[in-house]
Amino acid sequence: MRMIGLRSVWALVGLVVAAAPARAQVGSVTYTEHVAPIFYESCTTCHRPGQVGPMSLLTYEDARPWARAIKQKVADRDMPPWDADPQVGTWANDRSLTDDEIATIVAWADAGAPRGDMAAMPPKPAYADSQWTIGEPDAVFSIPAFEVPADGMVEYTYFEVPTNLTEDKWVQAVQVMPDAMAAVHHIIVSARTELTPEEVEARRRVDPGIRLDREILPGDEIEWNPGVAQLEGRPKGDSLGGTTVGNDGVSIFQPGTARLLKAGTTLVFEMHYTPTGEPVVDESRIGLVFTDEPPDQVVWPGAIVHGQFVIPPGESNYKVEADLTFVKDVKLLNLLPHSHLRGVRWDYEAVYPDGRRETILSVPEYDFNWQIDYIFDEPLSLPKGSKIHAVSYYDNSAANRYNPDPTVEVRWGEQTDEEMMFTALSYLIDEEAEKPSTQQQ
Repeated sequence: MRMIGLRSVWALVGLVVAAAPARAQVGSVTYTEHVAPIFYESCTTCHRPGQVGPMSLLTYEDARPWARAIKQKVADRDMPPWDADPQVGTWANDRSLTDDEIATIVAWADAGAPRGDMAAMPPKPAYADSQWTIGEPDAVFSIPAFEVPADGMVEYTYFEVPTNLTEDKWVQAVQVMPDAMAAVHHIIVSARTELTPEEVEARRRVDPGIRLDREILPGDEIEWNPGVAQLEGRPKGDSLGGTTVGNDGVSIFQPGTARLLKAGTTLVFEMHYTPTGEPVVDESRIGLVFTDEPPDQVVWPGAIVHGQFVIPPGESNYKVEADLTFVKDVKLLNLLPHSHLRGVRWDYEAVYPDGRRETILSVPEYDFNWQIDYIFDEPLSLPKGSKIHAVSYYDNSAANRYNPDPTVEVRWGEQTDEEMMFTALSYLIDEEAEKPSTQQQ
């Protein structure tokens, strides 16, 4: 997730790059002057060595052989992936291209993809020479080597990794990095702290400011928390970071906000592997950047969940709805919709205490292969009593080419041939009375 993608990304890495010019004319457009700035702004977080993109676009030599394919993908708006309705909301991490940027890339390819004057080349992004988008981490924690088999279904796998921290740390940035990328469907990293009886009692008194309808959560008959058995009853803890298909796993918290990582914390990696046809070894990891300054506000994780649906066989437009109520004044930072192969659309409304309704995010063509964390350009202020109303749609018909089996009923489940109605989010409590040490367990 940029979650806390769950992604919990609250601000983007600042990149100082030249702006792309207005629509360029065929014959005058070059890589160095016109195209590289666009790639650096919207493409190279993924399209660089060691990342999920199949080729690097950092240099002219990297990009030139792919010019025609790039032209086709951007002209069709397949790349960069961005599924939100452009008429709804503005987003800090919007990587979609403008019409002028698309025209510039098309003109460059049509002109034979010329290089241009190297003196016009913008500086590479700060992350270009590192695997880490967040900069070099202060601490890196890895799972032990795990062999993913060539085929079959791999049950969710859990690894407990001690941090061995001797003092509390404030986390300013998180990056969850898959190792065997092709075989990793998602990673969720949680932070579990061994609490004293006094700390347990203190956490019970914390009001995290959110309310979910418990009646629509996955029931006892559903494996809602599959890690419990593997962890021998030990909890997973609080979500710290994650990554999913199409998500870069980066969370950078806004100045003045941070997450607390207590001394002695154990990190619990939830790993969902999908075999690729050949065995691979995975050693995924998480990198953390610390800050010495205690924050003004703590970033709180939350979720919108409905786990009691049953999608009928052949149903092409099945709707599932769920609400999350805020019982304190908050600022909403992000929304990360998550469904599986039958998921086709998501819509979100803010419902205010006075009855006013506002569409805050619409994803009209949800794509399981690109699970995007939508980070508000400006945090959304929601007064006490506000709700987020989430609606997801599913196509369980034969017309859905991704549908594993249109003849079966579909319920909540962890595997991709099952379904989920889940949204990760993060928020700040405007007048936060609780101390960071009493975050929700």
